[in-house]
Amino acid sequence: MEKLYSRELYLKKIRPFYYENEIIKVLTGVRRCGKSSIMKLIILELKKSGVDDSKIFYFNLDKRPYRNIKTADQLDELIANNIDKVSGDKYLFIDEIQNVTAFEEVINSFREDDNCSIFITGSNSYLLSGELATKLTGRYLEFNISTLSFYEYIEMKKFFKKQIDSDLEKEFNNYILEGGFPLAVKYDSIVEKRTYVKGIIKEIYEKDIKKNNKIRNKHLFEQVQTYIINNFGATTSVNSLCDYFEKVNGIRPTNHTIYNYLEILEKVKILSKCKRFDLKSKKSINGEEKYYLTDLSFYFSQQTDNRINYGPVLENIIYNYSLLSGYSASIGRIGNLEIDFILRNELTNDYSYVQVARTIDNGIYDEKGIPITEEREYAPLEKIKDGYPKYLLTMDKLFQRRSGVKHINIIDFIIKNMEF
Repeated sequence: MEKLYSRELYLKKIRPFYYENEIIKVLTGVRRCGKSSIMKLIILELKKSGVDDSKIFYFNLDKRPYRNIKTADQLDELIANNIDKVSGDKYLFIDEIQNVTAFEEVINSFREDDNCSIFITGSNSYLLSGELATKLTGRYLEFNISTLSFYEYIEMKKFFKKQIDSDLEKEFNNYILEGGFPLAVKYDSIVEKRTYVKGIIKEIYEKDIKKNNKIRNKHLFEQVQTYIINNFGATTSVNSLCDYFEKVNGIRPTNHTIYNYLEILEKVKILSKCKRFDLKSKKSINGEEKYYLTDLSFYFSQQTDNRINYGPVLENIIYNYSLLSGYSASIGRIGNLEIDFILRNELTNDYSYVQVARTIDNGIYDEKGIPITEEREYAPLEKIKDGYPKYLLTMDKLFQRRSGVKHINIIDFIIKNMEF
C-alpha cells in the first residue's frame, strides 16, 4: 500500500469504533477530500494491531474491477464470495457505496449476520437521506471528512517535500488561493491546482448531481451555482435569489426551484448552510442564511485574479474549522448587532461566541481614539452576558485585552489545533 499522510484529526475520532460490529462507520465528504486515504489508513492501523490480511476486505466501487457493481444483488454476491471464506471477525471497507442502487439492505444484512465491522464512504449526503438513515437509526455513525485545514495543508506540504515559507502568513494566503484538496498540494503551479479543482466540479456534476436529480433547467442551475459560489458568506434568501434571476433572465423562477437547487449543492458538499439565531428570542431566523464553501478553491478556481476579500474568506475558514472541531455553527443576532458565529459543542452542549476580522485597527478612529473596527467587533460580544467564552480571531500580531474576550491570531489558532 502506498505511503499516506496520516490525518490524525479524523483517525482519533474513528479509532474507538474500529472493532465495533454493531455500528456502521460512514465517512462522508466532498469528492477528492481524502475519504479513501483515511480508509486505507484505518486498514494499516488494523494490520499493525495484529489483524490478518485475510480478514480485511476493501472494494472501491469507483475503480476496476468493481466499478461495474451497480445493483444490490451484485454487491451482495461480491461481498459474500469474499467474506464467507473467512471465519471469525472480519473488516469490510466499501468506497463510494452510493454507486450501488438499494445498497442499504445488503449492508444491513452483513452487519446483522456476520461478525463484520463495516466502513463505507460516500461523496454526497444522499446515502444518509434515505433508506440507510431510516433502517439503521442508532446503528451508524457519520464522520464528515473535510478538505485540508491550514494545519493539515502545512503538514501535507511537508509530506510531499514541498518548500514552506518561513512566513506562515504567506503560506496562509497560498492556502486561501489554492484550497485544501489533498492532491492539489502535490501540483507545483497554481494553474495545475485550479485545473484539478475544475475537474472535481465537473466530476461532482456528472456523478452526484446529474445522477441523483432531474434538473429541468440546467442553465438556471449553473447560474445558481455560480452566483452562490461567487457570493459565499453573504446573507442570502430564496426570495432575494428569485428577484435576482428574474432581473437577469426576465422570468421569475419558483421559490421551490431555487430552494431545491441550493439543497442539491448542499447535498453534494459544495456548500454548507449556516442559519441565523436570535439570542433574545432564542429562535432561528428563517430566510437569512449564509452559505459557506466546503473548500475555498471552488471560488478561486473560477476567478481570473487573486484578490482576496478577507471578510468572507476568514469567516469561511473559521466556519469549516469549527465543524471539523466538532461544533455546530449558527450566525448570531443580538438586537441590531451580528455575531459571526455561535458555536455549540456537540459533546458537551456548551457554547462559544466568535467574531472574525482581518484586523481591529484599520487606521480609522472614533472621537475617543478607539479604532472603529475594534468597536464594531467587540460591541456584539460585550452585549452577551451568559458567561460562555468569547473569541475575536484576527490576523493581527498585537492583541487587545478587553472585556474578557480572547483575542487570538487566526493562523496561530488553527496551526496549533486550538479549541473554542
